[in-house]
Amino acid sequence: MYAAGHELAFARAASAAFAAIRQTHAGADGGRQDGFARFATELMAAGLNSNLKSHTILEMKNILIQSLHKPLGLPRLLILGCGDVGMRLLPLLAGRFRVFAVTSQPARCAELRAAGAVPIVANLDDGASLRRLAGLAPWIVHLAPPQPAGRLDRRTRNLAAILPEHARLVYVSTSGVYGDCGGAKVAETRPVAPQNARAQRRVDAETVLRAWGVRRAASLAILRVPGIYADDRLPLKRLREGTPALAPQDDVYTNHIHADDLARIIERALWRARPGRLYHASDDSELKMGEYFDLVADAFGLPHPPRLPRTELQQVVTPMLLSFMSESRRLDNTRIKRELGLRLRYPRVADALAVLSARKLAIS
Repeated sequence: MYAAGHELAFARAASAAFAAIRQTHAGADGGRQDGFARFATELMAAGLNSNLKSHTILEMKNILIQSLHKPLGLPRLLILGCGDVGMRLLPLLAGRFRVFAVTSQPARCAELRAAGAVPIVANLDDGASLRRLAGLAPWIVHLAPPQPAGRLDRRTRNLAAILPEHARLVYVSTSGVYGDCGGAKVAETRPVAPQNARAQRRVDAETVLRAWGVRRAASLAILRVPGIYADDRLPLKRLREGTPALAPQDDVYTNHIHADDLARIIERALWRARPGRLYHASDDSELKMGEYFDLVADAFGLPHPPRLPRTELQQVVTPMLLSFMSESRRLDNTRIKRELGLRLRYPRVADALAVLSARKLAIS
């Protein structure tokens, strides 16, 4: 009896809150938007519906409390693939957007909610699960990687089918779309030449999103990203295991970006990127791969990796690792500075490692 009465009381309170939200939004928006309709959309996006009895008290309370405490009038932004970089991006969006974060793992909902986002359980591999996202937000950050096999990015194709008109989207792609450039300096105008299926899926995603942008009169910015690193994203395991690197005469240029700087580039691109524009989200380092490993090893007091000629190395490393060691290029990052007005927090890998080393000394 108590539980039933408690549910009835909460249902009545929720109905009254719905009415209050509708009245408040009507006054704030001058009748241009119906607050109840907007709230109903959030219920659907969160996996709830208007039949209050079909959901638990806790589910209804969480959604209701979030809606009542969010400022009115903030633009809505949807993040697809809210992993490490997405979590670093969320604080930069606080107070400027009402953020919805898509996850395929219900267990992550509490983490995303605590970080200030409204979690939405959906799966980019299941197009039907994305339908309730249609029209939810006009600002979108697409961080989700393609599925692990095939030459087409079916996840991005599923997403493009529900993306709205006149939206603004930032897509985080990869610099691997250029293939091997023989160590040349690469600008965004260089044609793509993907040399493996992983990069081909990224080219497919870029192509699909470009077509969506033209078809739906939307604004698209593509960030081509090299190797992402951070304090907890360093090659320490391979250094401790003594995995060899290429001999200097065979070594390749690699490019890097700190995860915090990448989050800042994404935030700047939302506001400042030109429609249809490509940007290299890369730092100022011009390191060969072995030099990068040596820098990290020195910062952690580890031995440098042994060096082997390519002919010998290809017999002892995995095909995927060898593919990373077969492409050499140096990304020109002028556009992110000139057009996005970005000043890198960590211009070079050495700068980030120096900060990390100083932090370790302070703690000890």
